[in-house]
Amino acid sequence: MTIYRATVLDTPESPFTGGRLRSEQDAGILVQDGVIRARGSFADVTRDHAGEEIVDLRGGVLLPGFVDTHVHYPQLRVIGGIGMPLLDWLDRCALPEEARLADPAYARAVAGEFVHGLVAAGTTSALVFGSHFASAVDCLFAEADRVGLRVTAGLVVGDRVLRPDLLTTPERAHEEGQALATRWHGKGRLRYAVTPRFSLFASPELLESCAALSKDVDGAWFTSHINENVAEIQQVARQHRLAIDYLDTYDHYGLVGRQSVFAHNVHATERELAVLGAQQAAVAHCPTSNAALASGLFPLRRHVEYHIRVALGSDVGAGTGLSLLKEGLQAYFIQQLQQEAGLALTAAHLLHLATSAGADALGLDDVGDLSVGRQFDAVWVRPPVGSTLETALEHAQDPDDALAKVFALGGVADTAGVWVGGTRLLG
Repeated sequence: MTIYRATVLDTPESPFTGGRLRSEQDAGILVQDGVIRARGSFADVTRDHAGEEIVDLRGGVLLPGFVDTHVHYPQLRVIGGIGMPLLDWLDRCALPEEARLADPAYARAVAGEFVHGLVAAGTTSALVFGSHFASAVDCLFAEADRVGLRVTAGLVVGDRVLRPDLLTTPERAHEEGQALATRWHGKGRLRYAVTPRFSLFASPELLESCAALSKDVDGAWFTSHINENVAEIQQVARQHRLAIDYLDTYDHYGLVGRQSVFAHNVHATERELAVLGAQQAAVAHCPTSNAALASGLFPLRRHVEYHIRVALGSDVGAGTGLSLLKEGLQAYFIQQLQQEAGLALTAAHLLHLATSAGADALGLDDVGDLSVGRQFDAVWVRPPVGSTLETALEHAQDPDDALAKVFALGGVADTAGVWVGGTRLLG
């Protein structure tokens, strides 16, 4: 057993429903076989468990591991393609790069960079948009399994509008998805997600194939894009003329439910919000991507009013990095810019969106906070000596202020340690 000594901050109860930041200045967390067995003051935990190994993490703060609910593995190398709206960015940046993953050697290299990048950013669980190539999805799963991350991912599919080298057929999509799920779903910390790119690129027959695969793979997740960009929404309406709205292009096939996560939803209608809330689907809010592509200002207040579960996604590579600290800060800015229509966020809200909300969205009921019985998935944020964040933390007025400073100033360079299931992956 191991006792971790640290200043610990987490949000076991949602601040959106009255919860507050939980903080302990000098906490002791006892971990055995990757699970938190005791938590309290360091003095009490060491008294009750004398003689156990102690890992001293004083300085900085210990947070739950971050949970990224929307990130594209093949797009890591095209971060920074600014100055374009969504559909232009796809054509000029994302899709040409994604086509390169047809080469297994190229895909293995990107998979290694991607998984390393997640760990370096403190992300311990992620819902990942895979590749259009089954061999590249194999590379992602193999690397995530080797490192030990919690990854839910799948084959990305589209059968129209896409460039020809990325197209599939409904039959091939089902066959390749089933084979990938057989190899990886439920192996270690891995799960499979049925992943049509978005309904603009998907025929009714392909969406039927996705629905069939969702039923054939027990416990599979579903993820796609929705309502990201006005031009995209207009094209979807033209492609799916019988649909009531964008969400209906998925809901018609039974793809909206408790195990569905939809990215963006910036321009949602009231009907779509009502359906998402009633069917307990989740939304991945991707703040830096929405800003970089000028997609719009996310209506968080309306989502909360409809009881829709919302968490953060980095949306790399349209997003500007893998750090959910950056996404949390941008989420705060976006709500501030909306003034009365926005939802005022505290640092506790940002931590919740980056951790426990993401765990809930992904159905990971044993991670998300650092309570007894949870897996020890954690990130130690300790800024370098002499950094502005170190100075700010030394002068923080209270735990909420310290956490606000972490979101305002923190980043990948401040990640001093990362654990998944009690195994240290960084630091």
